[in-house]
Amino acid sequence: MQKLTFQKEIDAPAQKVYETMLGLQDKSTYEYWAATFNSTSTYEGSWGKGSKILFVGCDENGKRGGMVSEVDENQPGKLVSVRHFGFVDGDEEITTGEQVEKWAGGYEIYHFEEHNGKTTVIVELDTIDEFKAYFEDKYPQAMDKLKEACEK
Repeated sequence: MQKLTFQKEIDAPAQKVYETMLGLQDKSTYEYWAATFNSTSTYEGSWGKGSKILFVGCDENGKRGGMVSEVDENQPGKLVSVRHFGFVDGDEEITTGEQVEKWAGGYEIYHFEEHNGKTTVIVELDTIDEFKAYFEDKYPQAMDKLKEACEK
């Protein structure tokens, strides 16, 4: 697995960026930036530490898919760490097998660093080779959409 890092400066306080990124006040703010990856992207569950959370969307045939994850850490306005441990395949959660083993233990970590009312968001993402180019293309676009949503 490889670690990718993405960063974006946003002209908004860290708490606002954190709430917007996670969709805490309005889930549509999460869905807005996450739509970069899949137009139907959403999450099911809670951002509370220790909570299971599903990151899901539908493919072109309407089949539900995504990641089964756990919130490893949540420090409001500072850090959110999510550990991926399975896949969503339709109505099933797959947490064992060869495909899962490729991603098992992979993290997605959001850091929020505020200086003078501006926030730098740093995303650290573990990925496998076959998705590296996809995330290198899509994540900067998603960060631009997050910036747009936060600076409204």
